[in-house]
Amino acid sequence: MGNAPSEPAPPSLELEKPWRKFDWRQKNELKKRLEEFSVSHPDVKCINILVAGQIGAGKSSFINSVNNTFQERMTSSALVDSCGGTSFTKELKVHRVRGVKGDLPFYLSDIMGLEAKILAGTLPEDVIKTIYGYVRDEYKFNPEMSISDKNQDYVNDPSLSNQAFCLVYVVDAKTVQYIDQGLIDKLKIIRHAISHDRIPQVIVMTKVDEACPLVKEDLRKIYTSKKIKEKMEMCSEAIGVPVNCIFPVKNYCEEIDVDDDVDVLILKAFDQIVNLANDRLRDRASE
Repeated sequence: MGNAPSEPAPPSLELEKPWRKFDWRQKNELKKRLEEFSVSHPDVKCINILVAGQIGAGKSSFINSVNNTFQERMTSSALVDSCGGTSFTKELKVHRVRGVKGDLPFYLSDIMGLEAKILAGTLPEDVIKTIYGYVRDEYKFNPEMSISDKNQDYVNDPSLSNQAFCLVYVVDAKTVQYIDQGLIDKLKIIRHAISHDRIPQVIVMTKVDEACPLVKEDLRKIYTSKKIKEKMEMCSEAIGVPVNCIFPVKNYCEEIDVDDDVDVLILKAFDQIVNLANDRLRDRASE
């Protein structure tokens, strides 16, 4: 009897070389640069960055993860819910980024999650108003009615310090291919409204370790993973943000100690976000 035909080998999940160059040794350089950062506008002491996105994607966890990298320990300034289903964050909450030696010149504003349903989650109009500084910290969002100038939490004449100069969408890598059209439509309303002011828009793609077994085994394979590359391209096509403004990260979720590989991905994303925001702020000074 002859030998049974061998089964074809399963397709490889890994590319032969990284599709994006990344220096895994740059953590200390990035951290030092951000700790010594100077805001480009003389009237603004802290750059404000708005963090929005689908419910359960890890907005609050990303904010905590940024603080973890600078404080070199686990933090929980942004409360996180592990149950999911609806947005745990109900109000606007502005978080100062803090380091071991003191506060850094950055605010990360957490907002109620976006949902596909019409009268659920943050209204696109409220995201837009928050970006332009019309919403006061700790305002509780109403999914059925946008904030108006009749509300005590409405800021009638926002200063530059009230405004956000970069919008960060947080997207779950596991569910990129299943993003509901209703959610995409809401994101497009926001993108269209703020694009004429050239406000930078960045995507932070979370849960990469849950989306690809290769990355779960070794985070350093994030840029040789075919699956992560495909998901970033899907994300870019669906939302309209170019791939070079999409940053895959792993948030701190199960860990009790910080990790250099997790830190450097988060620091690189945050460094790009901060510089884009600062560039826009510098432009405002000359307008």
